Amino acid sequence: MSENTFDKVVVHPLVLLSVVDHFKRSKQAPQKRVVGCLLTEGPPEKTLHITNSFAVPFDEKLEKPDVWFIDHNFLETMFEMHKKVNAKERIVGWYSTGPSIRKSDLDIHEIFRKYTQDPAFVIINVHQGDGALGIPVKSFRSIEEVKKDGQESKRTFKHCPSEVGAFEAEEVGVEHLLRDIKDTTVNNLTTSIGSKISALKGFKERLNEMSKYLQDVLAGKLHPNHLIISNIQDIFNIGLNLDTNNLNSQISITNNDMTLTIYLSSMVRSVIALHDLIENKIQNREIEKRLRMESFKKTQKKEEEKLKQSKENNEKKK
Repeated sequence: MSENTFDKVVVHPLVLLSVVDHFKRSKQAPQKRVVGCLLTEGPPEKTLHITNSFAVPFDEKLEKPDVWFIDHNFLETMFEMHKKVNAKERIVGWYSTGPSIRKSDLDIHEIFRKYTQDPAFVIINVHQGDGALGIPVKSFRSIEEVKKDGQESKRTFKHCPSEVGAFEAEEVGVEHLLRDIKDTTVNNLTTSIGSKISALKGFKERLNEMSKYLQDVLAGKLHPNHLIISNIQDIFNIGLNLDTNNLNSQISITNNDMTLTIYLSSMVRSVIALHDLIENKIQNREIEKRLRMESFKKTQKKEEEKLKQSKENNEKKK
């Protein structure tokens, strides 16, 4: 059993591609999910880098959450094959396509505790569309929950910070892959505006979450967590004060400068397009003129040959 204590999970691109490929090949119904094993090759660190994965046969009954099956023998055989290719790799957890935690996940998590002391449970949402906010990755670890009233303690999932990251070699491979799927018809301005809109939507969603939490605390539905409240206070303290006239003036000037730049760019683009159109028409006229001259010369040459041949025929008759 390998030891694995972490505070943060970083999922690498190869894992995301493998999970999506696993789900597509399994041809599962939208409400069903697939399960697999997560691997890494680095030593135990506070930041867990998940660099590889493989699929594991899994099935469950949706109407009976307690009835499920996972192939232990296949998992161990595949891991031994991976060890032959890369001896540094070790099991660090398992993944599911979720998109949320289910009743049987704690039991599945206990199985992976046989291979690593503190396995990571990563939910990778393969159904997340382009317009969705945030990354399609959620990471969890299991902790012992101690009851205050003397009841038997039990394990539960605790959320861990997660992100999508890559090493330098992986970044190069991802850039080459994106060249084939990137829409080249979308200009940089459109992409920039779309990114800002997505960021504002995400910011609004986070504000709604904070507002709902504070309202639940006030209503007595949740116990106040001083760390969360302190973080919310820090967020608003570092925010911009939009009530000052100086800041409003600076924002207006910056906005006007950007608008002027966009206007001038559009004008320059229109002038260049008009110039290219005129140049194209001039070139077409010159080509047509040259073709007409060549056609006229050919016709004139044929007439001269006919006239010469007729003269020769008349001389022969004489």
